[in-house]
Amino acid sequence: MKLVDKIYFFWRNFFARHFPVFYGFCEIRKKLCKFIISGTLSGLLDLVLLFLFHGYFKIGIVLATSMAFIISFALSFFLQKIWTFRNQDKNKLIHQVGIYFFNAFLDLNINALLMHALVNRFNLWYLFAQLAVNMSMGSLNFFVYKFIIFKKEEKI
Repeated sequence: MKLVDKIYFFWRNFFARHFPVFYGFCEIRKKLCKFIISGTLSGLLDLVLLFLFHGYFKIGIVLATSMAFIISFALSFFLQKIWTFRNQDKNKLIHQVGIYFFNAFLDLNINALLMHALVNRFNLWYLFAQLAVNMSMGSLNFFVYKFIIFKKEEKI
């Protein structure tokens, strides 16, 4: 996690020095910005794996999409829990992984359905289709993660 923090603080200081207005905008929306960065990294991994599986190894689009999605799941969970939402609660780890997995399972099925429709029915380029699907599902997932999976417990 120290490497992620080191990279984060490097870019944070860079933008604070060189782009103070942009930095101020992001500082107010820190959780959202971290979510976007984490999601982008996971999404890039997903796209690279999709390209390798489908474009290089010639695996069918739905199976290739599913495999890439599952592998990027682990990176996504780690970054969202530890870095984005700063949820250090180890007691709820199994519960959170379960809910996150259930959410990912729903996402996987929606992803496969949308990819099938966009690629096979509407003839969109598979990488563009995956990017569009990832962005739309990511918007919904921010709220699921923030208010359900990594919700901070209020102390009484």
